Formats: sequence, C-alpha cells, structure tokens
Amino acid sequence: MTSRPLGQSGLNLSTIGLGTNYVGGHNLYVDVDEDEGVALVKRAMDLGVTHLDTADAYGFGRSEELVGKAIKGRRDEVVLATKGGILFGEHGTGANNDPAYLRAALERSLKRLDVDCVDLYYIHRHDGKTPAEESFGALMDFKKEGLIRAAGVSNFDLPSLQAAAKAGPIDALQSRYNLLQREVEAQVLPWCKDNNVSFVPWGGLAYGLLGGRYTRDFKLDADDWRHRSGAFEDDVFSRNMDVVDGVKAIAGECGVSPAHLALNWLLSRPGVSSVIAGAKRSDQVSDNFASISVNIADAQLAKINALTADRV
Repeated sequence: MTSRPLGQSGLNLSTIGLGTNYVGGHNLYVDVDEDEGVALVKRAMDLGVTHLDTADAYGFGRSEELVGKAIKGRRDEVVLATKGGILFGEHGTGANNDPAYLRAALERSLKRLDVDCVDLYYIHRHDGKTPAEESFGALMDFKKEGLIRAAGVSNFDLPSLQAAAKAGPIDALQSRYNLLQREVEAQVLPWCKDNNVSFVPWGGLAYGLLGGRYTRDFKLDADDWRHRSGAFEDDVFSRNMDVVDGVKAIAGECGVSPAHLALNWLLSRPGVSSVIAGAKRSDQVSDNFASISVNIADAQLAKINALTADRV
C-alpha cells in the first residue's frame, strides 16, 4: 500500500483508508452485522491498509469497541484515528468543543478502543460557540501528554481552520469531498495545501453513488443517515445520476470500475493525503484496496474532472 505524510506529525497514512461508520454503526445503518464489521477491519489490515478511521459517535461508541477488538494484538500495524466533540447518550445532542468535554470524550475513546494513545484525534465538528483556538489548544495539550500523536479537525470551515491553527499545527482536516460535492476546492483545499495540512476526504464515493451500483429508482431506507448527505434529495439525485452515467462511460474507456476511477481522481487532487473508503463487507474492502493498482491517464482524469467542474 502506498502512503503519504500526515501533516507535520512524522506519521504516514495509507492512501486508501478504511472508514468504519458501518462497523457497529447501529445509529447510522439498518441491519448492521457486527461480526462482518470486525472481519472487514481485519481484512483491511491484512491487505496493508494502515489508516483506520472511526469516531465515538458511530454507534454511540460501539464502532470504537469493535475496532479495538479487531486490532487487538496488531496495534502497531495501524494509524488509528478517532473523533470527539459530538454529543450523544447521557451527554445530550449537538456538539461540544469545550476542552473539558473533549478530554473526557478522549478518555472514553481510549477505553473503548483499549489503547493508551490515539494516533490521530479530530474535533468532529465545530460547535459554533467555543473559540476554535481554545478547543484545538486542548488537543495540543493531549499531544504533550502522549494521549495522541497527531491532531486534526473535521468539517471545519476556513475561518474556523484559521482560528484553530493559532493554537498549533493542524495535521489533518477531514471533510466531505467527492466528484459530486466539491465545495472545499474554492478555499479550504488550497489553504490546507499551503499550510501543510493533510486533507482527508470522507464520502469519497458519494455514499455509494460513484460506485455505480445504484439505479435511478433507488430509494434509501427511512432510517439511513444518507438522507442527510445532500446527495439523494429528489432534485439533486437525478443530476447526480447523470454524472454517474458519465463516470461509468469513462471507466469503461479506462477498463476500470467507476469506484476505482472516482478514488483515483480524489488522490490526484492537490493536498489530498488519504481517501477514507467505507465498506459493509470484506469484499468491498478488497475492491477499494485494488484501486491503487490501476493506472489512470492524466487525460482520463481531466475528462472525469470536467463532468462536475461547475460545482466548485
């Protein structure tokens, strides 16, 4: 597996990472198979995927527990990332970036993961009230104490990023980015590149759309979290499927799958260090991993880029 540097941390991330919101994510998906979740994490490690991404909010802590179970005895093989700052359970709803809350959240995550240190810890979402430099300053304290090795933020806009950077180096920003949703290209992505912040896209396959397996009559289950993704609303879904048809056509010209083409496009974007690819089955992990072995010509990448250039 190829890798790229993680900000200024001295760590490296495999260019394909595993997103684990399905692993124990009973609050996000229906019919979650926990045994399969553990198996797909192990499969990723067997293939050489070192970047594992979870969060305390996935399954209200259950994802961290299962990821911890999967990596037991193999901790040194992975760069383990998790997130805190979203409220759930007895703590309420919404977000809380108060340093005291972030410390307590990290301590709970360490316990669930059964580790002494998290390699990369993110503030999951800005709460809209705590000064970003204050909350990110807490992560700098965690790093000094050896509780984390690298610090990042997730879903921060540019002003929040700039404020957080006053407290110390941001190693990574994790935000939504895919061929259908390119808002970060206007300001956020250039800022990350200029400031040596690793950009880690989530939703790289547009929640399955860019995998090419959905038809125009596809409907999400009522409780599926992807209703909040901005990609499946009636007025947007039809336009997105037009793009998917274009991706399929170009993928056919390249002799690769639509998913492989979409992931390679992301990895060609300036500032992107590692793409988080989710999976519900072990065979999907294997397919995501296989994307690094395909060779896409620059002309084909330019062609796919043109499909949604107007969405920047």
